[in-house]
Amino acid sequence: MEAKAIAKTVRIAPRKARLVIDLIRGKSVEEADKILSNINKEAARIEKKVLTSAVANATNNLKLDKTNLYVKEAYVNEGQTMKRMKFGSRGRIDPIMKRTSHITIVVSDEK
Repeated sequence: MEAKAIAKTVRIAPRKARLVIDLIRGKSVEEADKILSNINKEAARIEKKVLTSAVANATNNLKLDKTNLYVKEAYVNEGQTMKRMKFGSRGRIDPIMKRTSHITIVVSDEK
């Protein structure tokens, strides 16, 4: 049995979030939680919330034991990009791309 949690349109660039999520893929839930607690990045704080939500979905909805869970899938997809402008040199306008992410974590009890 597996449970899933998705955080959509999170205001962090997918490139930065993928650096952190690669560290927890395939680990047990307890180990992944410790890893995310000790990383000093904004992506780690957001992904810890998604991991906690996925574990809560597994324990409450599917009645799975938290100690047997591991991170089966963890990936970050690109969300919408907010396009903004700022004044550049010589009267030009420079684009600013504010990227968003969709973070998905799937936990399972069988390997």
